[in-house]
Amino acid sequence: MTTPSPIEYVDAPPQVRAVYDDIKKTRNVADVNNFWKYLARDPATLKRTWESVKQIMAPGALDPLVKEMIYLAVSVTNGCPYCIASHSFAARKARMSEAMFGEVMAVVGMANETNRLANGYRVPIDDAFN
Repeated sequence: MTTPSPIEYVDAPPQVRAVYDDIKKTRNVADVNNFWKYLARDPATLKRTWESVKQIMAPGALDPLVKEMIYLAVSVTNGCPYCIASHSFAARKARMSEAMFGEVMAVVGMANETNRLANGYRVPIDDAFN
C-alpha cells in the first residue's frame, strides 16, 4: 500500500480550505503542518479532529504549557515520533525549558515502568484509593 499524498492549500476543496484557514488563524502560523494535510484526505475527519483539538487545547483550568506537556507525555508513551516532534515544539514555544522537558521524560519513563510492574504483578487496588 502506498502512502497517500498530503492535500496542499492550493489543491484543497473549499471545506478543507476553511479548516486550514481556521488552523492558521488560531495558531498564528503561515501554513498548516503535515498532520492536517494528510487528514484533509477525509474532510469530515479533518474538521472533527480540528474542532476537538481546538477545544481541548484552549486555555482552561490547565494552561497551554501544561496541556502541551501532557500531550507530549502521551505521545512518548504511544511512540508517535510525529506527535513527539509537534508537541515538543509547541511546548517549547509555550516556554517549556530543557529542565522541564527532562522532568517530563523522567516522569513518563517512571510511570511506564511502574505501570508495567503493577500490571505484571496484577496488584490489587488499595481500599484507601477507592
